[in-house]
Amino acid sequence: MKKILLSFLDLIYKKKCYFCNSSKYSLKMCPKCYDELSFSDFRPNRIINGVNIYCCGEYDKNLQKLIRGLKYHKQKELAFYLAKFMYEYWVNIGDSRDFQVIPVPLHKNRIKKRKYNHMGLVVEEFCRLANLTPNYELVLRVKDTKPQYKLTRKERMQNLSDAFKINSEKDLKKPILILDDICTTGATFEELINTLKNYGINDIVCMASSSPVC
Repeated sequence: MKKILLSFLDLIYKKKCYFCNSSKYSLKMCPKCYDELSFSDFRPNRIINGVNIYCCGEYDKNLQKLIRGLKYHKQKELAFYLAKFMYEYWVNIGDSRDFQVIPVPLHKNRIKKRKYNHMGLVVEEFCRLANLTPNYELVLRVKDTKPQYKLTRKERMQNLSDAFKINSEKDLKKPILILDDICTTGATFEELINTLKNYGINDIVCMASSSPVC
């Protein structure tokens, strides 16, 4: 009944594209604006402790607005479009292993403030597209870190030190694909990789939707 009602309301009040404000398609991101997203090279952006780090695109124009809308402005519907962009990039990498997919976890205080983990929403949509299994409980964020964007790399590493904990009751054998929104210095991925490797988990791939330095 709820879906029928929402569909009826959509007919009356067409959704506008978050990017160009067009109501032609009644979508949160119209095909024209989605097609303006562009991929980076289909190769690792960097390698951290033997782990490939991929960045799907550059943090500008529509991709920047897509990430910020989802992350800061409660535009949860945008999770599908970011997941689709990452999935289409992932297909081009050609790694067909059966990964368990984890979002970079948020501390409970951050989730309480924001009400959701935006990358958790992306992982859910990504796994539907890729037919992979999400794992939201393997890695926990036990340290309420400061926002990273104003910190130097050294300060980021100090900020993230001992920030994550592994739930050893979860699957430690299946390959792991970690998804995040932005990879700037790679500090978050590096701390996650080190934490996982301390538990003997070495089969890891990391992928961010974008990077200012891709």
